[in-house]
Amino acid sequence: MRDLLRGPFARRLALAFAALGLGAAALTALLVNAAFGARFDDYLADQQHVREQQLAALFADSYERESSWDQRSLDELAPSLAMTGSQAELRGPNGQLIWSLDPGMAEMHQEMMGTSPPGPPRDVPIMVDERRVGTLTIRLPQGAIPAVDREFRTAVNWLLIAGGMAAGLVALATGLFFARRATAPIIELTRAVDDLAAGHRDRRAALSSRDEIGRLATAFNTMADRVEKEDELRRLFAADVAHELRTPLAIQRSQIEAIQDGIAEPTSEVIDSLHEETLRLSRLVADLETLASADAAAFTLDRGTLALDALVEETVAGLAGQFTEAGIALRTHLAKVRVDGDAVRLRQVVTNLLTNALKFVPAEGATTVTLRRVGGRAELSVADTGIGIPDDELPHVFDRFFRGKAARARGSGIGLAVVAELVAAHHGQVTVESRAGHGTTFTVVLPACDEAAR
Repeated sequence: MRDLLRGPFARRLALAFAALGLGAAALTALLVNAAFGARFDDYLADQQHVREQQLAALFADSYERESSWDQRSLDELAPSLAMTGSQAELRGPNGQLIWSLDPGMAEMHQEMMGTSPPGPPRDVPIMVDERRVGTLTIRLPQGAIPAVDREFRTAVNWLLIAGGMAAGLVALATGLFFARRATAPIIELTRAVDDLAAGHRDRRAALSSRDEIGRLATAFNTMADRVEKEDELRRLFAADVAHELRTPLAIQRSQIEAIQDGIAEPTSEVIDSLHEETLRLSRLVADLETLASADAAAFTLDRGTLALDALVEETVAGLAGQFTEAGIALRTHLAKVRVDGDAVRLRQVVTNLLTNALKFVPAEGATTVTLRRVGGRAELSVADTGIGIPDDELPHVFDRFFRGKAARARGSGIGLAVVAELVAAHHGQVTVESRAGHGTTFTVVLPACDEAAR
């Protein structure tokens, strides 16, 4: 029993079934008793009416035989009336007393038959040839039939009690069964949640039903998969960041210690090298801060209507020198489009897409920035002729902490995750198309401002 009623919810469910069964049985007993009492009272009234009519018929036969009321003939009816325990008086049409049964005889028969005292008097007309010849005032005993009524009702009540107990037991057994079936998935899901919270990242809910709990278990397993995946990505990311930090710090430390030991002089080349490594560390820290702040971008955007083409052109001009130094052609095709957004954040989106292309496009390659309006949308695409993205890495390029194999030694690998966060904060979408060895195209779609309304 304890194994069947694991947990307070299972106990409450089983007791609810049992209470429902007992309540239904009790309600049935009350309704049956009420209906039985009403019908049986009607039955008793009908029986009394029949007996009254039978006695009235005896007196009518006596009148018809004698053509009038005959005292001797009426006395012959006295034993029959006395044996029933009844009391009777006969009055004529004018109300005069014609005959009455000796009360002592009636009482003697009541004692002999064990009947209760007579009930209230009732007047029954005596009709002969549709003519009223008298009125019989009769009091019938009320004990015999009510005794049967009590016995019958007692039997019915015991039967209902037994049925109620049986219904309660059946309801309890049914409640145990359904409580077990209903709470077993919840118990399994609860244990899976507890195990996951305790650090068992590989724990999953072993449920396969298609009901609401099954869908909840599926959602939990999906969440657990994502948690496990993000934990793994965080570990990889931490290792990558540690590697990224270790290299410039090691270079700075070795050069500074060489100057301190007098092995090297603080020449301009050494200072430039230290400055470059410091900038590299600054860029890494800035990327980390940007990713942390991107979550709250939707709540901190300084929105305003702006010319996206001018913003893109300005950003491209700022990075043109780096593309020239790398030997990469940078082309633009910009249509006039206005959007509602944060200029700083949108400039950051364009910058991250261009610097991403700068990292993976070889010398003599090309990067093309295109801006156009399609219906009510502004579409910005950055297409390059770089090394492309492998098919197995393509679905993960916007995932947090994900870095492709080709990016291990190039940057922090956070820029595209920041792009996805900032574009989503502007109610837009960013997609990527690529084939390994054939370049990559990133497309950002943002809601455009209505020129007529503007």
